[in-house]
Amino acid sequence: MKNKRAERIAELIEPLRVEPGAKVRLSKDFDPARTSGLKNKRQGKELLGEGIALLADHQRRLAAEGTHGVLLCLQALDAGGKDGTIRHVMSGVNPQGVRVAGFKVPSPDELSHDYLWRYSRALPRRGEIGIFNRSHYEEVLVVRVHPELLDRQRLPCRKQSGKALWRNRYREINEWERYLTDNGLRVIKLFLNLSKEEQRVRFLKRIDVPERNWKFSAADARERARWDDYQDAFEDMLSATSTHWAPWYVVPADHKWYARTCAAAVLLHTLMDIDQQYPDIGDKARHELELEKRQLEKEAPTGAAADPNAAGRRAR
Repeated sequence: MKNKRAERIAELIEPLRVEPGAKVRLSKDFDPARTSGLKNKRQGKELLGEGIALLADHQRRLAAEGTHGVLLCLQALDAGGKDGTIRHVMSGVNPQGVRVAGFKVPSPDELSHDYLWRYSRALPRRGEIGIFNRSHYEEVLVVRVHPELLDRQRLPCRKQSGKALWRNRYREINEWERYLTDNGLRVIKLFLNLSKEEQRVRFLKRIDVPERNWKFSAADARERARWDDYQDAFEDMLSATSTHWAPWYVVPADHKWYARTCAAAVLLHTLMDIDQQYPDIGDKARHELELEKRQLEKEAPTGAAADPNAAGRRAR
């Protein structure tokens, strides 16, 4: 059953994976409305529910083993569904084992360091799942579309610009992610691929529904006007930074339920690949536990079972 489940998950996410070295063309290679044969939202929700239950089990194993950590990076244009993906996919896990970091405009203190510094500070510990709601890839997306932001970073090579600058950053990011994986941190990167029409519809909903007005700003509309620039930046980013140790997955995001199912599947696939195990405490520790158990059984009140858990274990 475990192997069949793993195969099913692998089949679902394989078409989403960007092959290292591939030249990505989003409009040709990835359909934002894809649902991989899933018939409807209800079917997707059922799969997501199964995935969430499995995630909870694997998260417990990850925390108990304490050898690996997982970093999930989410990138998308505005209204791409990042917040909803986090909320739904992580709904069944222990919040103590999850760190979520969002990255807004860098502060003066952050700008006084190298551009990866603030992201390094937010990395998860061993045994934790960390989520970057937007990530270090903002440095080759927003900064590329708005190169005036580079002036605030006070780079020593100010004459360096254009393709050479982005090539260097792709290289630096790849090397940083390789360093992280070499030290036990698995890096997963999801690009929620939203169509321009679906973004328009979601923006309208944010305007039409009063409870969602706070989610829309004039800046969103201004960024939408740079749609083609962002598509170019995403394509170059995906082509240059999908590696064997930290692959990109392009998740169809026009259907929120499908995007969430895929995100859960990618995360679950990674955890299953780590194959976490509960630690073996050793013979000495087991002997000490047995002594403590006997003492606790002696303390049972009159009429109470010495070990109430024993009947439940036999039933299983």
